[in-house]
Amino acid sequence: MIDLDNVRHNVALLAGLAPRAETMVVVKADGYGHGAVEVARAALEAGATWLGSCSLAEALALRAAGISAPVLAWLDPAGTDYAPGVAAGVDLSVSSQRQLVEVAGAARAVGREARVHLKVDTGLSRNGCPSDEWPALVGKAAATPEVRVHAVWSHLACADEAGHPATDAQAERFDDAYREALAAGLEPIRHLANSAALLTRPDLHFDLVRPGIAAYGLNPVPEAFDLRPAMAFRSSVALTKRIPAGESVSYGLGWTAERDTTLALVPVGYADGVPRSLSHRMDVWLAGRRRPVVGRVCMDQVVVDCGDDAVAEGAEVVLFGAGTAGEPTAREWAEATGTIDYEIVTGMYRPRVARVYR
Repeated sequence: MIDLDNVRHNVALLAGLAPRAETMVVVKADGYGHGAVEVARAALEAGATWLGSCSLAEALALRAAGISAPVLAWLDPAGTDYAPGVAAGVDLSVSSQRQLVEVAGAARAVGREARVHLKVDTGLSRNGCPSDEWPALVGKAAATPEVRVHAVWSHLACADEAGHPATDAQAERFDDAYREALAAGLEPIRHLANSAALLTRPDLHFDLVRPGIAAYGLNPVPEAFDLRPAMAFRSSVALTKRIPAGESVSYGLGWTAERDTTLALVPVGYADGVPRSLSHRMDVWLAGRRRPVVGRVCMDQVVVDCGDDAVAEGAEVVLFGAGTAGEPTAREWAEATGTIDYEIVTGMYRPRVARVYR
């Protein structure tokens, strides 16, 4: 279940925290597993002015769905044909002279100016132009008539760690890169702030902020904000049965009933995004309370211990949700498995998991 009203609430809240900047909601990885097109429409209704995708293919899918808002695509392999993106009015990130040449060639091919965002590596050491190559890139971009440089941008490594010195160091490098772009005759906007920096570093909002995970209601920083999770993972009871004390459950028979008990079978498993590593250490919300999953998480099913409670076949099971009623959350799953809630919700994008929008 995807609650689009919660997406709208989150986007409006985030945009309000950066009133002097435009807001780009990042919908890469099919909207962090929530559905890129549906989230994009909700975000634009709530005040977002831009959308962010990772690949050009993701951006073109938004265009194919009729979304005309500005979209930035920032990561594709060398040799990508950028012509469809230029033709569709997709903004393209450029991190090297080689890539600039490819984008310029695409612009010539379709007879349309390409709008680009030059990305500088300020310390994350992933995508982005190294500082020693930056002057040559901005100089070449300024001299390339087929492209128009709309922005200079970068990405933060430690914005979710309050007071981490890397954030200020990156901000200083970013300012140096921006000044070099101005000196080359460019007049770009600037964008640097991800969700964490949007929430905690208003000095880094600049002209555009790029909330990702926060738009989906998951908070990347310790400070409390009224962010509302948009995703709830739900199933229903397929079968119930009574077993006597001494009977065991699931592969390896790793759990044994200490007393007579009622089991509820739920038809989801690790093929549907339930980590197998949660075996013997997860709960679900069923019939008004938390109940433990017993035995191993299987490919297609988990088993819930319901004790002496009468649980109906067909009853709704919440595997994770907002937590407001006491149900497990994506953050709880992440902490139990040693990962982040980004991975949990993005991992819900699976063929057998149907999205229902509210």
